[in-house]
Amino acid sequence: MKIGIVGYQGTGKSTFFSWLTEVETDPAKGHLSQTAVCLIPDDRIDALCEVYNPKKVTTAGLELVDTPGLARDGEGNANRLATIRESDCLVLIVPAFAGASAANELSSLEADLALADLEIVTKRIEKLRESVKKPRPNREQEQKELASLEPIVQRLEAGDALAELQLEEEQKKAIRSFRLFAEKPKLVVANIADNVEGAEVSKEIESQGYAVLAAPLSLELELAGMPEDDRAEFEQDLQLTTPRRDEFIKALLRASRQQLYFTAGEKEVRSWLLPEGGTALEAADNVHSDLAKGFIRAEVMRSEDLIRLGSEREIKANNLMRQEHREYVVQDGDILLIRHN
Repeated sequence: MKIGIVGYQGTGKSTFFSWLTEVETDPAKGHLSQTAVCLIPDDRIDALCEVYNPKKVTTAGLELVDTPGLARDGEGNANRLATIRESDCLVLIVPAFAGASAANELSSLEADLALADLEIVTKRIEKLRESVKKPRPNREQEQKELASLEPIVQRLEAGDALAELQLEEEQKKAIRSFRLFAEKPKLVVANIADNVEGAEVSKEIESQGYAVLAAPLSLELELAGMPEDDRAEFEQDLQLTTPRRDEFIKALLRASRQQLYFTAGEKEVRSWLLPEGGTALEAADNVHSDLAKGFIRAEVMRSEDLIRLGSEREIKANNLMRQEHREYVVQDGDILLIRHN
């Protein structure tokens, strides 16, 4: 799961990246994208470890990509944005300090993303319009593609988020390879001043239909580097009420429409990422392709049931172990044991 972080130069984008990943960015690579993984915190892992006392614990993570800061005049932005075309989700960093309006900054940033999308789709349309004038073996297919793309351009020009629209199958097929930003789920992070209450900033952006969190990013990064006791005292003195780092990571999980499931035993307790709506077969393939190829069934129990009862024996005694087929839709918190040939 790859998440691209986007923002203008000087808005706190790299600070957010360092805060969540605990990896310091390299200023010498400011013109390049930088990548690191942030592990997904989950209290259920610790509780499962108490049940199994495993030899190994592995936590699922999100891959964060810090892009070069965008230029406000638009120059060179297409190349900067190309580094996150493959991202599954976007974090939009907008400043809300030194008099900046987060809502206005967000509108400007979305306009630049839309322009980058329009450039790609428009180029393809222009090529198709020239191509369909000539008799060619695949002319009919190109005409269908053209007919699918033209309404997409109109929607992009209107500022529509394609992820929220019911596109026809031909339209989805026509734009699949473009990896348009308008298709991607987004989380807005408002970078507020240290002494500002984030609720009002968030409220204004939420009214536009966005998921949003607000925090003073530089202060949060500074606090993250402090010893735990000093940090707690400092936070109390400042009466900080902004969401903490773990809450931001969990918000990223929700925004990217991912969920966690577990495999658990004495050898290893491990959390895994799976898109919402993912099946037991897809979860098996996540663990190992051989499990998917030889899939027989999934034995499923709920993590909260196991944690509450304390053992698999009690799970079975209470008839809480289920046998599920390959099309079973995995739920957040499921523990899976894949039976296979």
